[in-house]
Amino acid sequence: MDKKFNQKLKIMAPVKRISVIIFYLLIARLSFSQNKIVVFQSDFGLKDGAVSAMKGVAMGVSSDLKLFDLTHEIPAYNIWEAAYRLQQTVPYWPAGTVFVSVVDPGVGTDRKSVVLKTSTGQFIVTPDNGTLTLIAESLGIAEIREIDEAVNRRKDSEKSYTFHGRDVYAYTGARLAAGAISYEQVGPELPKKVVSISYQRAAVDGKKLKGAIAILDIQYGNIWTNITGDLFKQLNVGFGKLLHVVIYHNAKKVYEGDMPYSQTFGAVAKGKPLAYLNSLLQLSFALNQGSFAETYHIASGNEWSVEVRAGE
Repeated sequence: MDKKFNQKLKIMAPVKRISVIIFYLLIARLSFSQNKIVVFQSDFGLKDGAVSAMKGVAMGVSSDLKLFDLTHEIPAYNIWEAAYRLQQTVPYWPAGTVFVSVVDPGVGTDRKSVVLKTSTGQFIVTPDNGTLTLIAESLGIAEIREIDEAVNRRKDSEKSYTFHGRDVYAYTGARLAAGAISYEQVGPELPKKVVSISYQRAAVDGKKLKGAIAILDIQYGNIWTNITGDLFKQLNVGFGKLLHVVIYHNAKKVYEGDMPYSQTFGAVAKGKPLAYLNSLLQLSFALNQGSFAETYHIASGNEWSVEVRAGE
């Protein structure tokens, strides 16, 4: 509030002054919640009109919205990857941004449709089917509300049961981002708990580290774990020193080998393996100018785990 506004407040009657202050506080809260940015994620791909339909619904709510894509190349039905991509991306967007994430193999069933508000102020519109597993852990839950479809559903879409991304999620996300509804008008508040996918948390186990193969650096076939740089420091392994790496799929060993901990890919010969910290400062494995994932038939997800220790 500027000096002129403060001077006006001083000469107002106390009751009127309080009313004006409350009004501006409400406006401030609303502007924090709704910044007109919507970011879309799905497993739809771009071969047909599904993504465009969702964006069309959003623009029909308000042509002032700013629409962006996180990705639409999530493998079909892969809830884990949807969860990871949100964790990877949401923290870099400002408070008030609305994410619409639609990876929904249970569309039309009794899974809940929700909007989660993170502790850092972003909103995620999605089915509560495991998609919120990692973001709830990393950013925290400020509040969760179930979407009231009697109010927050595209007009005349009640007979459509298989495209909630268009009829419910894009519509509700757009209304929230545009300020057509407040967060409280999304629907009833729920307990601060989400459907969670089980996976191997990063941890120290004696002289070794355990973690999950969280995701692939898909363009290059590098293996990204959930073992943080801070946790990795506990092995006390410097650049050029060997790591012994074992990778499991559903507890069955699929890879075992030694590789140097390196600062850059070029620190090893072409085609040779290395360990490094990725752009998120998590322990990762690669082949220099080759695909580690393709060469050793490794994928990612909650059923993939890894053990790492200092080499001999």
